[in-house]
Amino acid sequence: MFLVKVIGISFICMLLLSFAQSYVKATHSGVAINGQHWSTARRDSAEMAPDPQKFIDTAIVQVYTAPTFGWRGLFAVHPWIIFKKAGESQYHRYEVVSWGSSNVIRHNYALPDGYWFGAKPRLLVDHRGERAAAMIPAIEAAIGSYPWPQSYRVWPGPNSNTFLAHIGREVPELKLDLPANAIGKDFRPLSRPVGLPASGKGVQVSLLGVLGLTLGAEEGVEFNVLAFNFGIDFKHPALRLPFTGRLGTNKIETDSGE
Repeated sequence: MFLVKVIGISFICMLLLSFAQSYVKATHSGVAINGQHWSTARRDSAEMAPDPQKFIDTAIVQVYTAPTFGWRGLFAVHPWIIFKKAGESQYHRYEVVSWGSSNVIRHNYALPDGYWFGAKPRLLVDHRGERAAAMIPAIEAAIGSYPWPQSYRVWPGPNSNTFLAHIGREVPELKLDLPANAIGKDFRPLSRPVGLPASGKGVQVSLLGVLGLTLGAEEGVEFNVLAFNFGIDFKHPALRLPFTGRLGTNKIETDSGE
């Protein structure tokens, strides 16, 4: 009984500390809780993606995340993937958006590296060259095979993070590591509670994304309790925490592929 109390108190303390850090960060950035209307929020380019004209002969694949709009940015992030084949002068951007259409998968809904309603994106994956070219057909196939193209639930999924996690499972060459606050990345149907994590390498046991365990090549060890994720990344030392996502060394998966 004493051990149960200690675990419970520790869990609550970690939640509060992680939330406090997320709140301070959001307050400092002025994005999450400033009351700005979505229609006037910043959505221009963050100037992070390589110039597709300059790199016209190079295949490029990148994955971004950004805090969700408004107060929800204290809790979760929104991800998307962009790519271009060698010879193309424009990017293709894919993500899941809940509004505006019965089909939630959107193509070029926003600028490739645009601010997400005021929030500056963070780069997770940057692959270029021959290896990027080799994985683009698999990415396109994964987009086409997404199991929930007309379903969206903020919690526990399927949502935008479920979509990117699906692509990561289908294309392990991405080495995708969605942060701990990517709520929905662990969503799995009850008929398939065991499978691959979002990195595509390892094992994940998850009950509808609200209770589970992930052992992944990129994720390390991560526990999920009611979509609050805690864990340790051993490969790139860091704590994996709800609200903040990651505390420790910064991580960007890069590969020039040349």
